[in-house]
Amino acid sequence: MNHAPTASGESVKFTELLDKIIFKEILKGLKLTFTHMFVREVTLQYPHQKLALPDTHRGALCLLKYEDGAERCVGCDLCEAACPSHCIKVVSAEVQDGQVLRRIATSFDIDITKCVFCGFCVEACPVNALGMTKLYEYSTDNKRNLIFDKPKLYEIGEKYHSEAKAYLVAHNQEKADETAREYRYKFPAYVNGEAVKTEAKKEPAAGTPKAE
Repeated sequence: MNHAPTASGESVKFTELLDKIIFKEILKGLKLTFTHMFVREVTLQYPHQKLALPDTHRGALCLLKYEDGAERCVGCDLCEAACPSHCIKVVSAEVQDGQVLRRIATSFDIDITKCVFCGFCVEACPVNALGMTKLYEYSTDNKRNLIFDKPKLYEIGEKYHSEAKAYLVAHNQEKADETAREYRYKFPAYVNGEAVKTEAKKEPAAGTPKAE
């Protein structure tokens, strides 16, 4: 027994046919595109335009020096111990400077391919010899160039000195004043391998009899 097509069934088929003719799905997509044509642009045309990064940005690491050009790093290896990805290798040695036995870093290497930019090494440094810059453009076709040695780290530190200092100030590790600039790690003096201890003479308290 044949059933005659209903009016509702014919209207559904006509609607589907109309949608196929006018490409309704494409029009929906174009509607979303056209609405964004009148919205303010948020995409920067890199590398011609670059985003202004905050002072807390964790970019390439660098080594810093004192105002007189002396190296801050004392080769304590605390940065190497604090690194969670084990990308820092420090080789230290002791040099005799008169009666002062100084500890220095003869070699300082950072494998940037392993670095997670956590900043733990900067926080662990007792003399603020490490800093983080806003440098992030150091891609290369040779990954061996991404192992930053001591001269490379000092080169970055000299070029981006203001950014590294701003990072330390932003993370409350250093103050932007004259006291912080004059602060310098004081090495203990050693004579014949034994530390020279200078103790102030204590005056006897009032009323205490002096020993004869």
